[in-house]
Amino acid sequence: MGKLVCDSSTTIQALPWREAIPTSIETADLEVKTTWETVSGLEEQQKRYLQRLYTKGVLWKHPIVVGDSSPNRSTIFRLAHGGDVEADGNCLFTASQKAMKLMDIDARELRRRTVNRFLENLRSGNNGLEREWIDSVTKHLYSPDLKAGWGVHVVQEVKLLAKKTDRVNLDVAINEHVDFGLRRETAAETIYKERCIMVNYGLSWGNYKSISGSPQDEYDIITLQHTEGLLSVDENREGHAAAFGDDIAIERGN
Repeated sequence: MGKLVCDSSTTIQALPWREAIPTSIETADLEVKTTWETVSGLEEQQKRYLQRLYTKGVLWKHPIVVGDSSPNRSTIFRLAHGGDVEADGNCLFTASQKAMKLMDIDARELRRRTVNRFLENLRSGNNGLEREWIDSVTKHLYSPDLKAGWGVHVVQEVKLLAKKTDRVNLDVAINEHVDFGLRRETAAETIYKERCIMVNYGLSWGNYKSISGSPQDEYDIITLQHTEGLLSVDENREGHAAAFGDDIAIERGN
């Protein structure tokens, strides 16, 4: 089970969404019903650190803006356990939905809005270096250079996006290669690389991040695992694989 972490500060400043969310966000203290000592699934050392964070708080200083004469503001946040969430690909968005008390939208809708905001910022940005940085990070994470250094990872993964409407045609093409004597994994790798979308720049990352493991998704995630050669191909035939929410941090708070 994933853990939902809520902010219980007396001051919560929420960034406005481009789309109006029909639910107000309360700024009052959240009632803490569970202490870190009683949370299951954590080691004793982790509980001590989290309880210390809750007791001491985390100081956040408002960024200094050139030309802004308003006094500097600081806020102390407390880290409190707010409940469990399902350990699936939407867990970050489910946790965010619960923490912000967004009862009128579900985790998939929150995912969609988050991705849309990222894409809006990406398309409207005038900083070419920022976009170049995002493209570089995306390529490194989801389409790594298999001939370069491998760092600490024994297995490297390449992510591809297959349109759900193309799956039958993709299978036909793969089977044709198998009939000519290729191994299934090799044939699948060849066809998927030729006909699917590589996740190697910011806009394609938006398509990837939109995938929630729902039948309504436009794409399925295909994963190629490599060691010294091709290790396996996860074809995700049921379409249940979701893009995990953790790396939404690539947005850097945009």
